[in-house]
Amino acid sequence: MTIGVLIGVPAENVVLATFPYILQGIQDRAHFEHLAVDVSYQNPATFDTTSKRHSVFRHMRSANWRGAILIYPFPEHAVAMISRKISTVSVLDEYAALGLDMVDVDDASGFLAMVDRLVQLGHKRIGFVHWHYPVPSLWGYRRFGGYVEGIFRNGLEFRSDWIFNIHKAAPRHESAEIAELVYQKIRRDGVTAWVCAADHQAYSLIQELQTRGLRIPADCSITGFDGLEPPPPLQRATSLQVPHEEIGSSALSRLMGRILHPSSPRRKILVEPSLVEGTTVAAPPRS
Repeated sequence: MTIGVLIGVPAENVVLATFPYILQGIQDRAHFEHLAVDVSYQNPATFDTTSKRHSVFRHMRSANWRGAILIYPFPEHAVAMISRKISTVSVLDEYAALGLDMVDVDDASGFLAMVDRLVQLGHKRIGFVHWHYPVPSLWGYRRFGGYVEGIFRNGLEFRSDWIFNIHKAAPRHESAEIAELVYQKIRRDGVTAWVCAADHQAYSLIQELQTRGLRIPADCSITGFDGLEPPPPLQRATSLQVPHEEIGSSALSRLMGRILHPSSPRRKILVEPSLVEGTTVAAPPRS
């Protein structure tokens, strides 16, 4: 039996990516279950499903996929078309309206723990950074939900202008522009910590702020999410370690359950992250 894995990035996009670890978990479990794994990459922004001759669907047929695991967000109409053809499980993104099983990290509880950690150090003004992506995803909103809960539970000030790329009607800012806006909020509003929705966002922000003369964490604390190794020569970010290989293994197990029992209730499996201390968080600077 062949199981397909469709990854929503170009094949060469592996810098600070989580999918290699998820894929490793899938492949390890597949070896144990005596299954074949066929991997395909597709840029979700160019996934045109208006034609049944699209390369993804041709590949699904030629490789005889019995089921599919989707890694990263895809347009919902594309996912609907795939899931109508074969059993499908989503990893790291939710398609509740389609009734798809999902395996994900418990984003909200992780972000709540991160805000609590910053509050313990004395931070009272904390902002939230998220990037704008071609295909909107729900994981950013779930992580933002944990941030909001942390802000309100700790009685901190909530400012919409300390939040980037979340509200649907708000302007969309690219990463370099975000860094300049964050720099201004640090200088003008005294924001002392920023929680980033992912490690690749955090490391980019750290690098950009350092080029503007800020010291991390002496002038500002930065946190991430995923627990990835930092790109040289950056320091390790305080982050939330996600057991990506376990997520991959669980996704394959769930897919096999879906293939064997196609009418069973939808499953939503959440794996808990753990706090990883880095060197990008400290007590806020004295004013």
